Amino acid sequence: MSDAEHDLPHEGPIKTPKQLVWAIVASFVVPIIAIILLVNYVVADKMPAAGSTGMTPEAVAQRIGPVGRIEIKDLGDPNSQKSGEQVYAGQCVTCHGSGVAGAPKLGDAAAWGPRVKNTFDALLTSALKGKGAMAAQGGGDFSDLEVGRAVVYMANQGGGKFEQPKAMPVAAAAPAPAAAPTATPAAAPAVVAAAAPAPAAAKTDAAPALYTQTCAVCHAAGVANAPKLGDKAAWAPRLVAGVDGLTASAIKGKGAMPPKGGTGATEADIKTVVAYMVASVK
Repeated sequence: MSDAEHDLPHEGPIKTPKQLVWAIVASFVVPIIAIILLVNYVVADKMPAAGSTGMTPEAVAQRIGPVGRIEIKDLGDPNSQKSGEQVYAGQCVTCHGSGVAGAPKLGDAAAWGPRVKNTFDALLTSALKGKGAMAAQGGGDFSDLEVGRAVVYMANQGGGKFEQPKAMPVAAAAPAPAAAPTATPAAAPAVVAAAAPAPAAAKTDAAPALYTQTCAVCHAAGVANAPKLGDKAAWAPRLVAGVDGLTASAIKGKGAMPPKGGTGATEADIKTVVAYMVASVK
């Protein structure tokens, strides 16, 4: 290479002031665009997929809803009480959905056949008072009318032809009988007996409502090999998983137990009831 070629001035890519301005703008704009695209990529990976119902008003309301609620029923108004299908979905499905402990499955005509031959009153009495492994009202808390509707719903799904029960009359409270006057002999001295102090109520940890309404159906009597409440021998091998592990099993379902025990309880409620049952054996 000759010395003349070395003496030539070196030229860069920016030759005019306009190109310099564009280079400066690009040096700011390009990184900003790159950052925006990166953020959108990360956020899009965590957003619900197209068609997902996770962000619907109903789903959001369910996630932020209160843990408990008060439900007031007018026993004199049949329209304010649950239908048979609602009672089944909220309570009876725990056993009748999978046939736990010999419970006739919904729609199984062979299993319901011998039962629908009985009168409606006989089936209703069994449901209200409990029978076999089934607790009274299946462990739920419903009115007689609601239980009757559930009985008709399940029986008719199994081949029965029962009519929907009418509204159960609300019995009026009987007036208290008038107290008969008693005469006290004038000569007898008045003796005032000291009131005996009431015994102190024993301190007990109240069972979560979910256990009383649903879990007790199987765990109170050990139905379908469910570990009984307070049975240390049955719970011992399960305690190794801890409350979190047992909660995960309860949420997913295990053995004869359907996911969440067949209820629509929240994961927090499931963990509470699992912790309650674990505490009973410690």
